[in-house]
Amino acid sequence: MTVTRFAPSPTGRLHVGHAYSALFAARAAADAGGRFLLRIEDIDAGRCRPEFEDAIYEDLAWLGLAWEQPVRRQSEHMQDYSAALDKLDDIGVLYPCFCTRKDIEREVEAAGRAPHGPDGALYPGTCRALSAREREDLVAAGEPHALRLDMAAAAALAGRLTFADREYGTIAVDGSGCGDVVLARKDTPTSYHLAVTVDDAIQGVTLVTRGADLLHATHIHRILQALLRLPVPEYMHHGLLTGADGKRFAKRDRSLTIEALREAGKSPTEVRAMAGMPD
Repeated sequence: MTVTRFAPSPTGRLHVGHAYSALFAARAAADAGGRFLLRIEDIDAGRCRPEFEDAIYEDLAWLGLAWEQPVRRQSEHMQDYSAALDKLDDIGVLYPCFCTRKDIEREVEAAGRAPHGPDGALYPGTCRALSAREREDLVAAGEPHALRLDMAAAAALAGRLTFADREYGTIAVDGSGCGDVVLARKDTPTSYHLAVTVDDAIQGVTLVTRGADLLHATHIHRILQALLRLPVPEYMHHGLLTGADGKRFAKRDRSLTIEALREAGKSPTEVRAMAGMPD
């Protein structure tokens, strides 16, 4: 059975681009006689707001969407992510990173032409070189730290991997372009990469639909799936909606939020058409 999901973060109002993603996932499930899920990705306590979560339900219902209950809220399932971290630690692919953002910036500047990934300069691996004793001493001393994935070690253990995408075909996995990503911090005990991988497996998602801007992240998720022995969904990385200026829609574009369009007198049918998903 096809199971899809729409997984927004409650950090602002939904816009037309979100409408496309949600409608696309819902239609893919309906066309296959499957299930459509809604997940609230609220692990960023500093930016997520209850009023934005309420607005997500309001906007989606106004668009005519219905989803299964209960809605999974990531903040209520930290134990699932902690268990996954323990497994990754047991196989030796995690290491504590004590670098601050300024430390990393200095290292990158000193390195000159540092390797870059989709999200900017890659972490230079400073703390990866620490000995086990040095790590233990720093942790015991209470030094703040994040947990990073040793990408080279993880990729070696995972072996050769691929994933299937409805838009791009079969893609060979290469996590090196993303570097040693953070999987947990003290203030946020999981990351997007870890949480979304675990959630999709727990919820039985078989088709992940999301924007092409997250295609690179799937390389990380596929490696985590292999290491954690999780099922592998099919993917559909769709193109991003853009405005007349060619820039993609963002939450800061107040005039293109679903709320603003509704207040301007647009009907659900009109907004669905604007999102490229007409009835």
